[in-house]
Amino acid sequence: MTKLNPDQLFVEFRSGVTMTEPVIGRKYTLTHSDITADLFLTIGLQFAYDKINVMRDEVLAEWNMHHGSPFLFVYVYVDGAFGPEVTAVRDAIFRRELPLALEAIRYGDRKLFVAHPALDSAPIWIHFDSTNPLYNKFEHWGTPGDYK
Repeated sequence: MTKLNPDQLFVEFRSGVTMTEPVIGRKYTLTHSDITADLFLTIGLQFAYDKINVMRDEVLAEWNMHHGSPFLFVYVYVDGAFGPEVTAVRDAIFRRELPLALEAIRYGDRKLFVAHPALDSAPIWIHFDSTNPLYNKFEHWGTPGDYK
C-alpha cells in the first residue's frame, strides 16, 4: 500500500456541506490522475458524476445509518468498460489501492472526524460490484480510525 501524500490530495466541498455537517447523506467521490498520482476528493450531498471518467476507477462512499448507528458504505465498480476479461485485474487493483483511498477520505474530511469523533469507530462496508459472482462481494474493511 502506498502512503497518502497530503500534498497530492485536492479536496472540494460542494454546496450543502460544510467541513463538519451533515454526516448522514454526506457523499464522497474519489478520483485520481494516472499521470501525476494526484487524488481528487469531492464531498457533497450528491456523488460528483461529472468527475467520473470512462475508466470507472473512482471510489464512491457515503454515510448511512443502520439501526441507529452510522456506517460508511463504499462502492467500487469492478467490471469496468473493458469486458469480463479484466475484472480480475481491476479487482486486484481496487483491493491494493483501497487502503490509500480510505486514508484519503479520512484525511481529506478530517475536520468532520474531529467534530464527530465516534465516526472513527463506525464500520466501513465495501461493495465490490461485478456481474461475476466471484467478484461481486460485500466486505467489512474496518473503521475510518484504521486509516488515520
